[in-house]
Amino acid sequence: MPYQNKITKLSKVQKMVFISMLIAFALVLSYIERAIGAISPVPGVKLGLANIITLTSLYFLFFHEALLLVILRVTLNCFFTGSFLSFWYSMSGGLLSFFVMFLLITFSRQKISTIGVSVTGGVFHNIGQLIVVAIMTENINVAIAYFPVLAISGVITGILIGTTVSYLLNYLRKVF
Repeated sequence: MPYQNKITKLSKVQKMVFISMLIAFALVLSYIERAIGAISPVPGVKLGLANIITLTSLYFLFFHEALLLVILRVTLNCFFTGSFLSFWYSMSGGLLSFFVMFLLITFSRQKISTIGVSVTGGVFHNIGQLIVVAIMTENINVAIAYFPVLAISGVITGILIGTTVSYLLNYLRKVF
């Protein structure tokens, strides 16, 4: 991964603190997103601000560390909001987008920008959630009908998140 050679110079304690700070930032971003409220009249369309941290972690942490960050972020967010029904939607979308973004960064980092990785992750996040919708409702038609709306929102929010992460990576590169 692009910047791991510098982040691995941290001690175990420093790395644990760094990962804890990333999780805390992601939870704060989730809280801000809830405070802003719905950005669209269409249910389920969100900015996905916490994905700024997920994508950043993919560039700075090893696979298992970034995966742990995603799992803890989703789990803690569900505990803090008391929204346990949304756990399965969030976890499925978060994990599917995480794996897809990891593969893109690992195998195509010279060919695809941070924005491209983010847009792909945004679309796959929505696909993961729609898979859970299809399973829970036992009706794939609902997921198929809803896919175009969520795909468009995934592209738009993916561009915003990817642009933000691009600037963040430039800053963090100087720090590390």
